[in-house]
Amino acid sequence: MKIFTPEDFQDEEELIAKTAELFIKQDVTPNISSIEQHQYEITRQLFQKAGDLGLLAIEIPEAYGGLQLNKKISGLIAEKMGYGGSFSVSYNIHAGVGTLPYVYFGNEPQKQRYLPKLASGEWIGAYALTEPEAGSDALRPKTNAILNEDGSAWVLNGEKQWITNAQLADIFVVFAKTNDGMTAFIVERTYTGVSVGQEEEKMGIKGSSTATLILEDVAIPSDNILGEVGKGHKVAMNILNMARLKLAFSNIGTSKQALQLAVNYGKERKQFQKPIIDFTMIQEKIADMATLIYGVESAAYRTAGEMDNVIELASKESMVHQIAYFAMECAINKVNCSEALGKIVDEALQIHGGYGYMQDYEVERLYRDARISRIFEGTNEINRLTIAKMLFKKYAQTTFTNNAPIAYQPSENNHQYIRLSKYLMQIAIFVIVDTQINLEQEQEYMRLLADIAKDIYVMESSLLRTEKATYEKTRHLMTDILCQEGYRKIEKSTIDIISAAETNEQIRKTWLDDIQHLNIPLHQNLFVKKREVARSIINNPKSIS
Repeated sequence: MKIFTPEDFQDEEELIAKTAELFIKQDVTPNISSIEQHQYEITRQLFQKAGDLGLLAIEIPEAYGGLQLNKKISGLIAEKMGYGGSFSVSYNIHAGVGTLPYVYFGNEPQKQRYLPKLASGEWIGAYALTEPEAGSDALRPKTNAILNEDGSAWVLNGEKQWITNAQLADIFVVFAKTNDGMTAFIVERTYTGVSVGQEEEKMGIKGSSTATLILEDVAIPSDNILGEVGKGHKVAMNILNMARLKLAFSNIGTSKQALQLAVNYGKERKQFQKPIIDFTMIQEKIADMATLIYGVESAAYRTAGEMDNVIELASKESMVHQIAYFAMECAINKVNCSEALGKIVDEALQIHGGYGYMQDYEVERLYRDARISRIFEGTNEINRLTIAKMLFKKYAQTTFTNNAPIAYQPSENNHQYIRLSKYLMQIAIFVIVDTQINLEQEQEYMRLLADIAKDIYVMESSLLRTEKATYEKTRHLMTDILCQEGYRKIEKSTIDIISAAETNEQIRKTWLDDIQHLNIPLHQNLFVKKREVARSIINNPKSIS
């Protein structure tokens, strides 16, 4: 199986990424303090500069002022933007959920009217789905829309909560309840009855505007329906899937930033007459951070590449339907990258010690900013339910065969770990089906299934990436670590499922004995491998980016 990897980018694509990188370094970073003080004019100027550079137009068709580039490049740009603190959140919302609804669901007049303005940065976009009472149950809005007597307009009433870019946005995609079901509407800020509440005071991402969108008897022209009446759930879920992947890439960028800060500080900070980077426990942290990044990066670019392959072959009519097939992969990447980021910024702060807790050090802001990534674009709990449901739908009807992989060569250790992990996943699904577990009521099983699927996807993506590229020892070491540790996690999750689901002690013992006697590779010394990975990262800081 061939997959797309970051090493496959061509020079012209790397040039676009360099443009984003320089934009963050020269324009965004010097203004982070002002952005966090809600100096909206500076943020608006940055959007216009990003528009001039083409950074807002990546996925917009050429006919509407865009560059018409693919998900891989969009991901690469989002990764570079991940170094931009709060502005990266504002950017991702605009370029993602604030723009893509028009690309995929807009009719021709809507595309002509709105996409050029969004591509240039003249207008800033926002997405209004969440409501005060709804939370994760976003597909049952209380905001309502009623068609007037002559059918020329819809009247909207309601509130949308925690809307990113709310104070800046010129246009909102708003979801409301109609007699025919949830519907997506295009709402311009200048419409009578549209107002925005006070800026929320947040733990992190303080520079991204977050406020309530208030709709009071707002008359929306019938031409401003996005997609079809009653089919707003298709707009919402498909756009959220793509937003989850974009967020994953942004998390990768911030993870790399945190690792760079940790390495730089570890070289400078001396304790006991030597730099702390020379201590093996610090090196273990550096290796774990780098290995996490390698895994999530491999998985995210694999997904983007596979989505691009489908999009290139799909007709306009089937494109959205084809993208929907990637709901599981997008959710996997969202969960995976946000949780990797959480671990990485935590360890980066730990390496800084007490200084990391001080606002004078950049890692303190990264730590606070990172926490939201496990909550927005669907909480990780909701995304795990999505992963498990899609996994179950895919495999629950297959017949289980007690056919564990047996023979393998020592050079195929990682292949064996992956083969056995897939076998364990089959066991877990079979046991759940056989014991008739009600997954809707007992969600712990879905959590474990989702984690098994996530870990397998990362292991497989990393191995495929490593084998595809020219031999590079550090990549092989990181893949060894990911596969050995990944198998251990999957084994534990499978045992937890069997132990909880199977009430018959004899059957439970049979399953657990089977797992205990699987022909797993001999575990290797990961301490040594991690030290070598750490030294490679420390000696070659450019390898982080």
